[in-house]
Amino acid sequence: MKIAIIGLANSGKTTVFNALTRGTAETAAYSSGQMEPNLATVKVPDERLAVLAQMFKPRKVTYADVQYVDVAGIAGGKPAGGLPPALLNYLGSADALLHVVRAFEDPGVPHPEGAVDPRRDVQSVDLELAFSDLAIIEKRLNRLNAEIPKMAAREKEQRTVERDLLMRLKEHLEADLPIRSLELEEDEERLIRGYQFLTAKPMLIVLNIGEEHLQAPPTLEYPYPRSAVVPVCGKIEAELAQLDDTDAQSFMADLGITRPARDLVIQRSYELLGLISFLTAGPDEVRAWTIRRQTPAVEAAGVIHSDIQRGFIRAEVVAYADLVKAGSMAEAKKHGAVRMEGKTYIVQDGDVCHFLFNV
Repeated sequence: MKIAIIGLANSGKTTVFNALTRGTAETAAYSSGQMEPNLATVKVPDERLAVLAQMFKPRKVTYADVQYVDVAGIAGGKPAGGLPPALLNYLGSADALLHVVRAFEDPGVPHPEGAVDPRRDVQSVDLELAFSDLAIIEKRLNRLNAEIPKMAAREKEQRTVERDLLMRLKEHLEADLPIRSLELEEDEERLIRGYQFLTAKPMLIVLNIGEEHLQAPPTLEYPYPRSAVVPVCGKIEAELAQLDDTDAQSFMADLGITRPARDLVIQRSYELLGLISFLTAGPDEVRAWTIRRQTPAVEAAGVIHSDIQRGFIRAEVVAYADLVKAGSMAEAKKHGAVRMEGKTYIVQDGDVCHFLFNV
């Protein structure tokens, strides 16, 4: 799963990228103009794996992961010609967007709009994204309006449905609302999936605050579905990311921080993508496996291996909390906490699963 990091120039988005990925990407002002992105894959923090590792003593522990892509800065202001094609390609292929919004003051790093105003910057970037979506919609509508009268009845009906849906999206965008805030049926979502609309993607806003705001960060309302706002001091988090665990704990204690904000951002990214983790545990490996919410057991088995899905018999399932309470898998079975589930069972976040299969 890939998340594109966007933001206006000098918002600190590459600093946030470094904080999330423990990277050292160039953060100089000129680097915001480069089109080649910075990419890194990070582990999704999950304390459950450490607990299971103590219980099962595995040879290795494998975390779920997400990929972050730090793309070129967005110009902002009134759209003039839209986003560059190369940038559109990177954003279109992302599963979600992470918008770094500047909320820190620094005279040495001028804001491109002259003053720090998070609400204005969010609106500015949202306008750029909406402008891109509208351009795609209008181009497609022009083509449909020209072709529909010439089509056979069945195809005409299908394309008319598509045209009507695009008209709804157009009206929604022109009302300054992102597509993600429009309630769509499953077949409608499937119909527009190929367009890769930017305002339809989940959006995590990272409010990049100054050190003086660590204890009382400012707030920002962004009341749309599949969206969230998380305050982060990018500068501090980037410094923390370069320290070993001992030094990082000491640094956080000095600042009054109990947990790196990067962990929260990564977890919220994962959640906004509609993802959960089921777990497998044994002497060879303790591992978190990524699936979408509402995934049935037989499909979850296929994430591990296609043979397990093909030969699926049943799943032995125990909730993580029940397993920890029991202290071992043997005790969990004694107490009746381990259930036998069939193909249609919807796997829950934190389920510890063992799949029985025959091929």
